Amino acid sequence: MAGKIRLEDRECPLSATLGVVGEWWTLLILHDAFDGYTRFEQFQENLKISSSILTSRLRTLTANGLLERRRYQTHPDRYEYVLTELGRSLRPVIVTLAAWGNSRLRPEQRSMILVDRETRAEVEPVVVDRSTGRELDPENFVFAAGPAAGEVMRTRYADAAPRRPTPDGRR
Repeated sequence: MAGKIRLEDRECPLSATLGVVGEWWTLLILHDAFDGYTRFEQFQENLKISSSILTSRLRTLTANGLLERRRYQTHPDRYEYVLTELGRSLRPVIVTLAAWGNSRLRPEQRSMILVDRETRAEVEPVVVDRSTGRELDPENFVFAAGPAAGEVMRTRYADAAPRRPTPDGRR
């Protein structure tokens, strides 16, 4: 997948992320892992995916530290694929993608919804800034070149220089 990233996007975190999880099957495998699937046969049966594609995607996910391959049986050796902390950190992204997909459907057309585990009430996820709790809307939050930005990124985001926090913590 790295070959699909343009040279000028190599430093872009979005491009780098898509190089790992940007394939359709990869997100579905992760979704199944969040639902508790761990074994090759479970993923294959649920997703109706070919063994060669599944093998390739599981290899990529383990190589990038999102899943850990663990032996659960010997004679013959059998392995399961368990989410790592890094893999679990992608859950909010997948939940948000699913919610975005549902937002385009009428309620009666939704085959899967996110609910509160205790109350079973449907919830609507939003992405917020951890420090302020404010929703990340485009009117108030924009991308800016970071400390490691090269010339392409600095040029692209020249008008969005980040404001550094003041001594009292305000920006």
